[in-house]
Amino acid sequence: MREKVKLLSSADTGHFYVTMKNKRLHPEKIELKKYDPVVRKHVTYKETKIK
Repeated sequence: MREKVKLLSSADTGHFYVTMKNKRLHPEKIELKKYDPVVRKHVTYKETKIK
């Protein structure tokens, strides 16, 4: 079953992306490099829970 996950910026800007993930096939946490418009750079985004 696909669930929503939040990808939070590691630059401590508070910026995040929301994406979908199949937790049964990929139980590990996502870690991607994406663009952070606050610092205007590509930074690492790590998966966190949506509250």
